[in-house]
Amino acid sequence: MTSSPNHTLGQVALIGSGETAANGGRAFEVLASTLPVPLEIAVLETPAGFELNSDRVAGRVVDFMSIRLQNYRPHIELIPARRRLPPFSTDDTAILAPLSHSHLIYMGAGSPSYTVRQLSGSLAWHMILGRHLLGASLALASAATIALGAWALPVYEIYKVGEDPRWKPGLNFFGRFGLSLAVIPHWNNTDGGAELDTSCCFMGRQRLDLLAAMLPAEATILGIDEHTTLLFDLSAGQGRVLGTSAVHIRRAGQERTFESGESFPLTELGPFKLPVNPWADLPAEIRPIFESARQERQQQQCLNETPPPEALALLEARQQARSRREWSLADSYRAQLAALGWQVQDTPTGPRLEPLRSSSDSCRSS
Repeated sequence: MTSSPNHTLGQVALIGSGETAANGGRAFEVLASTLPVPLEIAVLETPAGFELNSDRVAGRVVDFMSIRLQNYRPHIELIPARRRLPPFSTDDTAILAPLSHSHLIYMGAGSPSYTVRQLSGSLAWHMILGRHLLGASLALASAATIALGAWALPVYEIYKVGEDPRWKPGLNFFGRFGLSLAVIPHWNNTDGGAELDTSCCFMGRQRLDLLAAMLPAEATILGIDEHTTLLFDLSAGQGRVLGTSAVHIRRAGQERTFESGESFPLTELGPFKLPVNPWADLPAEIRPIFESARQERQQQQCLNETPPPEALALLEARQQARSRREWSLADSYRAQLAALGWQVQDTPTGPRLEPLRSSSDSCRSS
């Protein structure tokens, strides 16, 4: 299975905190607005899998989504993939089955170190990567955002246990896109009051400076304020800030801040690029799962020439980009539509979508 730089990737939302508050809900809605209805959602227990009540930790998000996203008719599966070893293994095909058809995948609170240890190299992680390549969006909050980086901050070990400041290897989700990130949520935390600096995910600025000096020169520290989300549109190469505050990019000794409502090219984070063949990172034995899903999606499009919700959302995004005279961004949305099998026809009464001839040909040959 191959891919091209125009391959349609799911969006990725990194939520600094407050995933069950108003601004977290807005991030979920922004993602849901680009996804099919009824909306299939998978919520993983993994980050809190070491807790005896991990089902309730993740279950609170399920309850919140059920209400906040009710207009999208959500079907939400709580996936008890809690640890690498059975029972409730992150390699258990039966437990992980809902991932194969999910449109939105969520992970949140818990331990970053534990999350990396239980997911790295697992079937669960490879299925998450595969679904994302097929257009599923990812929503990560708190501990899960940290785990996604090339380097993961062991928050509990440093802040609670008193271990020396250090990094652990992360899942390196963004490495395929040329980015070397260390993600720090709770960037503007003030729980310590005037007596204790608990910013930068409870590390404080002084300790963060020590940690920053331990990273290689190409690394970027991405700080996300509380009740704030950074939305990655990887296919378009754009980041957008949602919520009450800002995101902070610390790179090559400089720090830049982008406030809520602002957008920026992902090259601000490093040498961003789209992989030519992202499927190469997945083990050969699980690729048939996603090839089957891709064929089912294509066949559904053959049977129904009504544009799917994600195509309509891309068409609207293209129109907005054109109204702002952002021509390259508009062209990228056109390319994403082509990857979905739709072409834009600009008419005097407005744009409309038509199936690409190549898509129809493939229907006839299948």
